[in-house]
Amino acid sequence: MEEQRSVFDIAHPEAGKELYDVVIVGGGPAGASAAMYAARGRLKTLVVDKAPNSGALAITHKIANYPGVRGEVTGLELLERMRWQAADFGAVFVHATVQGVYVEGGAKEVFTPDAVYRGRTLIVATGAMDRGRKLPGEERFEGRGVSYCATCDAAFYQGAEVAVLGDNEEALEESLVLTKFAAKVHLVIPGKQILGVPEGEALPEKPNLEYHFQTRPVEVIGGDSVEGVVVRRPDGGQTTIAASGVFLYLSGSRPSTEFLRGALPLTPEGYLVADEGMETPVPGVFAAGDVRRSPVKQAVIAAADGALAAISADRFINNRPKLVAQR
Repeated sequence: MEEQRSVFDIAHPEAGKELYDVVIVGGGPAGASAAMYAARGRLKTLVVDKAPNSGALAITHKIANYPGVRGEVTGLELLERMRWQAADFGAVFVHATVQGVYVEGGAKEVFTPDAVYRGRTLIVATGAMDRGRKLPGEERFEGRGVSYCATCDAAFYQGAEVAVLGDNEEALEESLVLTKFAAKVHLVIPGKQILGVPEGEALPEKPNLEYHFQTRPVEVIGGDSVEGVVVRRPDGGQTTIAASGVFLYLSGSRPSTEFLRGALPLTPEGYLVADEGMETPVPGVFAAGDVRRSPVKQAVIAAADGALAAISADRFINNRPKLVAQR
């Protein structure tokens, strides 16, 4: 089994005929961790993912701070280890695009082009990289200078010049993280203000942080790796900001919740609403990872969310009065 490149390479032709205890949408760190905990807890577990190699962690080229993993690994290597661990406990992984869900009643239904997967509980762990239109050059340099998580990758830009593209509070917070490592941080803000920051409130000042308001990113450029980002200035002219790293938090970098289509309550930004046990307002439906609003985006935090969601699903299925930790 370990000879397979990915758990998604294993065919499961009967998967659509089963009633699972837990169906997980999303195979990133939150989904893989949830699968491991659910399967190890002897719950019949299915994971459905449309793009197993394209999530925020999967395209991260270096991970050096994941607990228990010494040295550096790629994000995809770390994910595959997590997925295989879940598969070893019996979790089933299916590569398919989820088009919608039905969450009313006992069995939750997950609709894909080829099958309908049914579960007694549903965990949504689809992350937050669902932007319909990418910046020119963005896809080419993913994992080679384009990142979606400054908290994850800031240490790799020690003494470098970087650009953060975004008009929201998250972009500002991640820029401040980068100022601790980079020699210069350019925060490129398409609008006149940063969303989420009260109007009139003073923005943080750092000697190596420069704000570029009303400046629209046009293209990420470079040779073998990122060398800069072309932007359109407020006067309409174009210029290039030199940068060896570009971090994207543009409006539209919304959580991947489009497929829910009103089935579950969402915040105005598109995040799922969940309590401290990861349960949404719909009983038996849980959210884990970046699909809900987290204070920071880190693989280890998403994995912890997934573990808690699986334990909460176990409590729901077995009608337990409280959560029971695995040993």
